[in-house]
Amino acid sequence: MGKNLKGQTLIQAFESWAPKSLAFNDDRNRIGLQIGTLDKPINKVMVTLDVLSTTVDEAIEQGVDLIIAHHAVIFKPLKDMRTDRGQSQIVAKCVQHNIAVYIAHTNLDIAQGGINDMLAECLGVHHTEILVPTQSEQLYKLAVYVPDSHADQLRSSLGAAGAGYIGHYSHCTYNIQGVGTFMPEDGTNPYIGQSGTLEKVNEVKVETVVPESDVKRVVAKMLKAHPYEEPAYDVYLLKSEGKAFGLGRMGTLPSPLSLQALAEDVKMKLGLDGVRVVGHLDDNIKSVAILGGDGTSFMKTAAFKGADVLITGDIDYHTGHDAILEGLNIIDAGHYIEKVMIAGVAEFLDTFIKNQGYDAEVVKTNVDTNPFQFI
Repeated sequence: MGKNLKGQTLIQAFESWAPKSLAFNDDRNRIGLQIGTLDKPINKVMVTLDVLSTTVDEAIEQGVDLIIAHHAVIFKPLKDMRTDRGQSQIVAKCVQHNIAVYIAHTNLDIAQGGINDMLAECLGVHHTEILVPTQSEQLYKLAVYVPDSHADQLRSSLGAAGAGYIGHYSHCTYNIQGVGTFMPEDGTNPYIGQSGTLEKVNEVKVETVVPESDVKRVVAKMLKAHPYEEPAYDVYLLKSEGKAFGLGRMGTLPSPLSLQALAEDVKMKLGLDGVRVVGHLDDNIKSVAILGGDGTSFMKTAAFKGADVLITGDIDYHTGHDAILEGLNIIDAGHYIEKVMIAGVAEFLDTFIKNQGYDAEVVKTNVDTNPFQFI
């Protein structure tokens, strides 16, 4: 029998992957908890791209406590709370059946391993980099003074907590030998020395970099691993930038394909009824830009960065003409390609639940929420 899982615990784990801070500013009022409460046990969570009335019916039938979706239920302010139509009908159903709804939109697009990385992996696009950078994480320096005898143990704890990552290298520290002095006052319980006596100890100053999102956790781990009752340490902001985040991905195919062959490959791998193509079907494609959702605003960026093709959803008529002028091919696979998030998010949640020993189940929606059909 596993442990009970609270909604807050599950979402806290999810936001360690796709924090709200990654979202576009104008999107932040549409992400997070939109309906219900997370202050309750979660026995079953459903992952879906969209929350429609049919999706909620499915959740009710399966006894779902929490829905995690990509697209917001409440995208614009509601004009009424009628229970027989529109978004208000969906909200009412969820409230009536105590189903919470949590939305992860542009934060899940931007997150490393998020929707655009899922698309790239599904389509076999390698050596990816960010197409449109949006922000970079701030870095901090942690400097802590520790006795020689405990320096190795402390360094190991810092590295395990996520400190000291520089590029593809982990556990990076800089160490300076020195002598620490201190006098324990009355009422203290020093690890070394006696009250009222000045002590001199051979110590190491251990310096390491820490991403902003990990500072609190790393400091807590450091304090736990440190032998002193009152460790001396400093945390300060660095000018250098950390991990970059952004929309879309740019990469290469393992071997060149014609535009027609790639379009057919996209259709097959993403399980689509059809795609729209802009360009010459016999063009040779090697460099690929991918952006789930509406790629209209980023067409020129993909062309400027040298992409042979932009694979996206929702390109308008005039952007198609503009792409031809820019010499960029486009595969408009429709907004529904973002359904890859269903399997990706479900896998993340399921792994967390199993690793932590919680008694909860993750299910994927079986409802097709694509509003378009090919005739």
